[in-house]
Amino acid sequence: MTKVLIESIDNIGYNFISAKYLQNKKDEYYYRNRQTLWPKDRWRHLLSSEIDELVKNGNVSDDWDQILVTDKFKAGLLKNNEFYGLVRIGNIRNIVLEHHELRLPAGITNSLIISCDIGDDIAIHNVRYLSHYIVGNRCILANIDEMQTTNHAKFGNGIIKEGETEKRRIWLDVMNETGSRKVIPFDGMITADAYLWAKYRDDTDLQKKLKEITQNSFDDHRGYYGIIGEHSIIKNSRIIKDVKFGSNCYVKGANKLKNLTVNSSELLSTQIGEGVELVNGIIGYGCHIFYGCKAVRFIMGENSNLKYGARVINSFLGDNSTISCCEVLNNLIFPAHEQHHNNSFLVASVILGQSNLAAGATIGSNHNSRANDNEIRAGRGFWPGLNTSLKHSSRFASFTLLAKAAYPAELDITLPFSLISNNEAKDQLEVIPAFWWLYNMYALARNSWKFHKRDKRREKIQNIEFDYLAPDTIEEIITARKLLEIWTAKAEARRIGDNYEEKTEQELITIGKKLLTGEKKLIEDLQVFGENMEKTRRKVRIIKFREAYQAYNEMLHYYAVTNLIDHLKSDPAADFSFLTKNLAGKRKIEWDNIGGQLIPREEVDKLRMDIGSGKLKSWDKIHQRYDKLWEDYKLEKQKHAYAVLCKILDTDKLTKAQWNAALDKAAEIQEYINDQVYLSRQKDFDNPFRQATYRNLEEMTAAIGTIEDNSFVQQVRDETKAFKKLINELKKR
Repeated sequence: MTKVLIESIDNIGYNFISAKYLQNKKDEYYYRNRQTLWPKDRWRHLLSSEIDELVKNGNVSDDWDQILVTDKFKAGLLKNNEFYGLVRIGNIRNIVLEHHELRLPAGITNSLIISCDIGDDIAIHNVRYLSHYIVGNRCILANIDEMQTTNHAKFGNGIIKEGETEKRRIWLDVMNETGSRKVIPFDGMITADAYLWAKYRDDTDLQKKLKEITQNSFDDHRGYYGIIGEHSIIKNSRIIKDVKFGSNCYVKGANKLKNLTVNSSELLSTQIGEGVELVNGIIGYGCHIFYGCKAVRFIMGENSNLKYGARVINSFLGDNSTISCCEVLNNLIFPAHEQHHNNSFLVASVILGQSNLAAGATIGSNHNSRANDNEIRAGRGFWPGLNTSLKHSSRFASFTLLAKAAYPAELDITLPFSLISNNEAKDQLEVIPAFWWLYNMYALARNSWKFHKRDKRREKIQNIEFDYLAPDTIEEIITARKLLEIWTAKAEARRIGDNYEEKTEQELITIGKKLLTGEKKLIEDLQVFGENMEKTRRKVRIIKFREAYQAYNEMLHYYAVTNLIDHLKSDPAADFSFLTKNLAGKRKIEWDNIGGQLIPREEVDKLRMDIGSGKLKSWDKIHQRYDKLWEDYKLEKQKHAYAVLCKILDTDKLTKAQWNAALDKAAEIQEYINDQVYLSRQKDFDNPFRQATYRNLEEMTAAIGTIEDNSFVQQVRDETKAFKKLINELKKR
């Protein structure tokens, strides 16, 4: 109900906190004085001559004794303003402030200011309503309709203030539409926190403690002021309410900003542009939000972007990500996500990062159920093609590439690095495992490089594994190899009329392995079908299964050797015995991706237990545990690599001869990577249809260069030479 109340004019600027919420010996300025950026002894009352000059220049105050200034205050730079309540104004000199060629004189003009602290050398012009803010030094505020802070402001944090009921708490309904995985947002929350909270709903002790920790991380007292950090510019905007801005923030033409924390700094400035509407959110350092974007109940990680009308609701966008032109609902998106095209539509999912959504992709539909959308879970490197549509609930292994199609049923793709295609003519789902390694090495190798290069974060609170070969993908490959062995053995049994149901799993694995590593001609006409990959009765055809099996073996070998080489590089005197002494042990099979950081599952369980028991009492302590696990990760990864090499060589302990042979094979694989990077990129230059738009080869070369000019191709060549040289040196050790 809309209702306008009538109060005494004497209330403007006073009684910010009602009497029942004032603590003993505290007044309404208690928390303001704790927040303010300047010492008390810098302020003084106005001189009578200054008051006369202020009045002469059209300024009005309910009580001139409530206007405090500094010794370097120039009254002549304030014109046509209204002041209410306690207003403290810093040094104002007769200077001009400039930003992006906008030049405004320092001073305060044509503004209404209620109970604010204002720093040195500021320009405040045409701010129709500025209430309960602390404005830092050298800020520009110009042409703003309304900018205020309420006494119960939370600045985007999902806490409740004293006197408020639980219904007032803000939650984020991530991962699905039911609200069953909701989390409480807070300033400093990273994707690891959100995932830990949303995923383990059955851990009641964990859930209880995380809520308590979050509520206790912030003061629930009323009376905190909004803050505008120094060197910030806010101009030509309409409504700003309960927003805290970091330093060097740039806001231009925003429609509505409400209940937000906008983190920003000199090195990582956050910018908010034209037509933007943001409500109930946390925005990380170095973010950019432009051109009509809308976001409600959201968190943006550091160095992330919303552009061109993007709409984000009940979602967490991880660090180093970009979303433009599309709608994102009920999602938890890990770092390094790209979504650039109009009509893309991402609904009710957890996407484990390093992902890219093409135009028209519909990720999720409830057309197969009367219930709310449930969940889609996609591993790292998820890439659905143009106009792809999927059904809830589905799961995808890492680096799954989906060809353009309307996939008719739920999917459970367990083969990583695969190309998935819906063959409507044959009415079957087709899968090419290890597609990236076999046919698109340029993109695969470049992914890890570009994610590292684009990581502009200064303080990397969220730890991220960017390498495409890591314990999570390696364990998926090991599982995929086993499935290919079983499915190939069953295909052979069908061909010869044998009953594979009478065989044990191990017998099928042995048969399949022998077939896949034997002569190609013996199985080239086999028809291998996947199982439990689609919720239909139609066939799931596995294509290029032998080549994929060999590719998986190469990926395992390359991962193992390169990580063992990294271990040897840690000590110039290290030799083969150094490996066996430091790295031998049982392989850790289960790894969890916690917000982008890979952690052994046993450590995740220990982390949950320590939170639930109260051993880790704050988010700072939880983040310190993440960091400790990240410090341990390099060695854990190398131990895992040693165990993987032992597994693929079928030995409990490496011999020196096996190690030297493994080095030689790794050199061959590196040469293969080098060749495939070149060949997969060369297709773009040799394609006659690409050439058709140019008059001649000279024009094409002038426009796009040659493959020899490609910096990444040259980089891989150099890395290959260095890798082979290093291997020769290691063999001599």
